[in-house]
Amino acid sequence: MPKPMTIDFVSDIACPWCVIGLGGLEQALTNAADAIDAELSFQPFELNPAMPAGGQNIVEHLGEKYGTTAAQSAENRKAIIGRAAQVGFTMNMTDDSRLYNTFDAHRLLHWAKSEGKQRALKKALFAANFTDNRDLGDAQILADVAQAAGLDRATALEVLASGRYADEVREAERLWQSRGISSVPAIIINGQYLISGGQPAEVFEQALRQIAEQS
Repeated sequence: MPKPMTIDFVSDIACPWCVIGLGGLEQALTNAADAIDAELSFQPFELNPAMPAGGQNIVEHLGEKYGTTAAQSAENRKAIIGRAAQVGFTMNMTDDSRLYNTFDAHRLLHWAKSEGKQRALKKALFAANFTDNRDLGDAQILADVAQAAGLDRATALEVLASGRYADEVREAERLWQSRGISSVPAIIINGQYLISGGQPAEVFEQALRQIAEQS
């Protein structure tokens, strides 16, 4: 009989490795369905909390933040696009892609959990960001994405306009940081075990099966 398991997926919509990690994790959960009955929750983390409206060009941002050259940025993107394709995700990052503030998207994800649509919204946000290159700092675009994920568009706009769930998201961010999470994706199993990074499905599956056996 499959063992119940809680999985907290700490991530940011602006993180391409989080897309890869989620794809690998979902494949692993499918492969290990005989042993694991997982409850997956998405937890907020902002890579660029001070990102202004309109965002910033990805090459410019990575150069300022990490000292990455344009050539290095292009090479890294090539590797990421390849890894994303392995988990069935189309990533259209180019020299012209932009990074946007994701705080409002995290507020919608907090709301979506109560509606039973959190995973659907997370994946729709990833697609909007990395496949369609849409501005996820724009309330109208966020509402469109929420609707595509099966949520009520008018309610999404009300959540965004009101500032609802801002305190809850900030509190959750502080909680995970206080537990030592400083990079994403960070996958916490049963509140005890940490798996870091965009791991392949087989790595996730092996770890999940081992944890299930120990529990």
